[in-house]
Amino acid sequence: MSRVGLRAIPLPPGVVVGVEPASVSVTGPRGKLSVAYDPSRISVVVEDGLVRVRRNSEASSVRALHGLVRSLLANAIAGVVHGFSKTLEVHGVGFRVEVQGRRLTMQLGFSHPVVYEAPEGIELRADEGSGGVQARIVVSGIDKQQVGQVAADIRRRRKPEPYKGKGIRYENEVIHWKAGKAAVG
Repeated sequence: MSRVGLRAIPLPPGVVVGVEPASVSVTGPRGKLSVAYDPSRISVVVEDGLVRVRRNSEASSVRALHGLVRSLLANAIAGVVHGFSKTLEVHGVGFRVEVQGRRLTMQLGFSHPVVYEAPEGIELRADEGSGGVQARIVVSGIDKQQVGQVAADIRRRRKPEPYKGKGIRYENEVIHWKAGKAAVG
């Protein structure tokens, strides 16, 4: 059984946590986030520089929700202090990426450029690659879920194919290669 929900979350300096009836607001140096929870099943208390999440019953669904709410709060606190980022690598001959403001323009071997507009709260950066990587795309922000979703949306534009490995992949992602056609002779 998981004991994640029982651990208290320490508050770093400069972070303010406000508990409202159905949500918790977390404000820090990088911005403000809000985490929703069900007050009939979970209670959140801030005391002595610690955030504690308590469950109101011992039902299985409430115990699972207990750990979830605690993890979401810990991620929100980490996000407003340090932020989160994911790095994507672009592999393929002639594949290029360019960032202009909130717009990411990608040349991915199609007859047209692929354009992705980043949502509010997300910062995109494109770097030159090395070692077979044409470019790196760095997705960063304070909301862990949003950063992961934006990275997944960008990767979906051209998933890595299993024969040559061309496409967009996460940094350190392992591609399981397939053998091509065997020569008959």
